[in-house]
Amino acid sequence: MKNFVDQKKSEVSMRKMHFISGLPRSGSTLLSALLRQNPRMSAAMTSPVASLVGAVLPKMSGASEFSSFFNDERRRTIIKGIFEGYYADVGPEKILFDTNRTWAAKAPLLKEIYPNCRIICCVREVGWIIDSVERMLRKNPMQLSRVFNFQAGGTVYSRVHSLMNSDNGFVGLAWASLREAWFSDSAKRLIVINYDSFVRNPAIVMNRLYAELGEPAFAHDYDNVAYDEPDYDAHLGMPGMHKVRDKVEHQSREPCVPPDVFAKYSDANFWLSPEGNRRGAVVLC
Repeated sequence: MKNFVDQKKSEVSMRKMHFISGLPRSGSTLLSALLRQNPRMSAAMTSPVASLVGAVLPKMSGASEFSSFFNDERRRTIIKGIFEGYYADVGPEKILFDTNRTWAAKAPLLKEIYPNCRIICCVREVGWIIDSVERMLRKNPMQLSRVFNFQAGGTVYSRVHSLMNSDNGFVGLAWASLREAWFSDSAKRLIVINYDSFVRNPAIVMNRLYAELGEPAFAHDYDNVAYDEPDYDAHLGMPGMHKVRDKVEHQSREPCVPPDVFAKYSDANFWLSPEGNRRGAVVLC
């Protein structure tokens, strides 16, 4: 029995774990769909692990009457147990990628749990992200979206204001989390993937990603990529939001939002400025 327990502890300690974060509508689901083609890897769309960790941390802090029962080592063990419990059905030989847009803001915590982890941040020009969300809404005019708290009415301008709220906005919170990590000591842990470069040259980007992760290259099939989460998207009120097209390719289109929306957020794309990368984040573009 003791040998079995020791073996399980060894498997847990040796497991490789990385994280997918960054901005919404920027290719994170596409990236997961490609990674899962590799039998050595396990990836999917946004998981509930970040929410579980966020719920447990206050119970182990001064906000709880039981805070005196916890030290950092016990907190570390419990938080790691959440990850390992959630992925208990995934073989220890597989490399795990957990997705959540808030992971970038939790880089110091992730380092404590998985010291060798990297955070892959998918990015896209903010104007095109807003345009993508608006286009999705217009495809589903009979639906109300959780992204906007199921509220009807408003205009594209009021929706943009809601999206860009840095406390809880669908885009703004993720943008603030990424910017925090970009200018912090955790920047060298980041691998930033630009959406446009990704869909134009997926093989080049994936090969560079594997090299950064220290993993052998894999021959992905970029013409047959399959991923969909219809039940989750229906719950969001945005059917098709996480459906990945079969072929990875760039598709030109005219924006559906007013040009002043693009102009307003033209300075928000900080990762496009090489001189602004002062902390050494790796940018694949």
